[in-house]
Amino acid sequence: MAETVTIHGDPELLARTAHLFAAVREEFVCAARDLDTWPHRGSRRAAGDRVRRSGIRRVRKLYSPAALADEDSRAHLGEIVARGGEVRIAGAALPYETIIIDRQYAILAGASAPGGREYTVTSVPTLVGGVRALYEAAWQAATGLEEFLRTERPVLDEGSRTVLRALGSGVTDATAARELGMSLRTYRRRVAGLLDTLDAGSRFQAGMRAGELGLNR
Repeated sequence: MAETVTIHGDPELLARTAHLFAAVREEFVCAARDLDTWPHRGSRRAAGDRVRRSGIRRVRKLYSPAALADEDSRAHLGEIVARGGEVRIAGAALPYETIIIDRQYAILAGASAPGGREYTVTSVPTLVGGVRALYEAAWQAATGLEEFLRTERPVLDEGSRTVLRALGSGVTDATAARELGMSLRTYRRRVAGLLDTLDAGSRFQAGMRAGELGLNR
């Protein structure tokens, strides 16, 4: 019988959905902001192994640009493509994060919380169909991984590029602001704007993102 249940935390999610990952046959699709949306990487790899052993025909994964923030994440996405999976990158952070299995089950991730995330698992056809329709719209608007890395480059003016180079130099904010002839407050405001443009959650991520797009040359 179709139902909708709420699951609390990653361990319970893995325990109660393992049979779904093992039984998938036709299609496995995923939408996430980054690779930390779902349970920790060891458990996630085990779930991925179960999916591959199930003989699935098609794997599609959709991520926001934040998923490309570090070397391990980019390598993981590259491995998915090398194994025949499809990866696309959305133009901005995704408004929802979900897994859809064989068009029969949908798993939606709630907001991060100190006690762990809540997840909603549903097999109600109208709900699964609605979630999948949203996924398809986002998928069609997204860009393939290789094309995104090759062509999707945020436009940075010369002032932003100067701030980016200052970030990469490793000097303090005060020193960078003085060398660039601006106030500390203005410099930090430019840094915040740069992080937003690059969809980066930290200065390190901004550097990684800029490097992969060739913006720091």
